[in-house]
Amino acid sequence: MTTPQVSFGQTLAFAERTLTTALRLHLAKRQTTPETWYALQLIATRGPRIARQTLSQDLEGSRTLNADSTRELLARLETEGLIHGDTELDLTTEGETLYRSLREYVTGSTTQLLSQFNADDINTTMRTLQAITKQVSEELAAS
Repeated sequence: MTTPQVSFGQTLAFAERTLTTALRLHLAKRQTTPETWYALQLIATRGPRIARQTLSQDLEGSRTLNADSTRELLARLETEGLIHGDTELDLTTEGETLYRSLREYVTGSTTQLLSQFNADDINTTMRTLQAITKQVSEELAAS
């Protein structure tokens, strides 16, 4: 096996940065930030009634949010009528409608992007990244 010219970590970092920029620009056309999309997605997929503390910890673990900005994000989503709850959060009817609309919007763009690649290659990449994430998460939890 030959040594790659660019490291795996560097390739992954460049891909993440580029895809995040593309997502930010794509969502901006719908007046939405990736942080809002991520929060709605977590509530929709991990709910109903996701614990506020669990959601906050997940959001705070992202690159662009911390404890203060997470509190501000959740307060804004509540003020906008997209989420409701105290210790457990859910999407409101308006929040569910927005989430479904954004999911279709993002999925359409993702499908268009990935359609140019072999499905087996995409599945292998996903399995590899999921396995790496799981292993590193377990190592971090153990340390």
